[in-house]
Amino acid sequence: MRFSEDALASLMCSDQVERAIHIWQPERPRAVILAIHGGMAHAGDYMTPGLYFRAHGIATVSFDMCGHDGKKRVDIPGFDSFLDDAELFLQWVKRSYPGLPIFVMGHSMGALIATHLGLGRFAGERGIHGFILSSPYYVNAIKVPKVLLLLSDFLARVFPTMKVPLGSLTDMLTHDRAITARHVADEKDNIRATEVTVRFAAALTSAQAGLPGILPAWRFPVFGVVAGDDKLADSRAAEAMLKSIAPALLDYHFYPDNYHENFNELNRDKIFGLILGWLEARLESQSQPQSPSHPVGQATAS
Repeated sequence: MRFSEDALASLMCSDQVERAIHIWQPERPRAVILAIHGGMAHAGDYMTPGLYFRAHGIATVSFDMCGHDGKKRVDIPGFDSFLDDAELFLQWVKRSYPGLPIFVMGHSMGALIATHLGLGRFAGERGIHGFILSSPYYVNAIKVPKVLLLLSDFLARVFPTMKVPLGSLTDMLTHDRAITARHVADEKDNIRATEVTVRFAAALTSAQAGLPGILPAWRFPVFGVVAGDDKLADSRAAEAMLKSIAPALLDYHFYPDNYHENFNELNRDKIFGLILGWLEARLESQSQPQSPSHPVGQATAS
């Protein structure tokens, strides 16, 4: 498969569109990571953590989200579309990996979505044992013309699918040139988007605005990793907001030289090793459930 998946499945989303689920898993997983991808990206971007954690007995599953399924320009009806589909995906994970501890992983926009889920719709979920947040897109680092900011709500209502003026940042996502080449190939094949609509941008801005002041209510263990040389997400704002979480819940890591995509950076194995140690500590603190003998992905492998 294109992203070294062990299997593919599909999720019927809230808009009644089936979208691909990408699965990386060992024969008998002892936990599962529910991964939410970033803006303009796709679920296949979780290949690097998926392969790493598979080697350590942990499954990783991710799906191509609304507005990102084979489209050059990302557009969504609203931020709730992401939350609605994430709830459906959580139910799929519970059915497919019954009894296994679930960890939610989110990168960039995916971390923004995961944060809203942890504070809201996933807040009462007993099967979720922690969150892993990379370069959370809490504040935009890209310079946007002030007039466009002032007109964003108006444009989102009147010209919702209009393109946001946005230069290419593909070369500023990771120092790993092989992965940059993969991103370029994905863009050429319309797997990775290169444009966004004003409606999409306005939805993210609104979701960002709703977070300050409520993060101290966070109640899950969280592993946070922030890239210091991030051209997309404001790293200092992300650091400040993550550190508003109760210190006993937060395991925080900052890499000053990393570009935006920590999980695709040259030091990713170091980061994954730290995440693995954090996961092991969470797993050791609870009784181990019985792993399913025939995980769902094996039945759908091609």
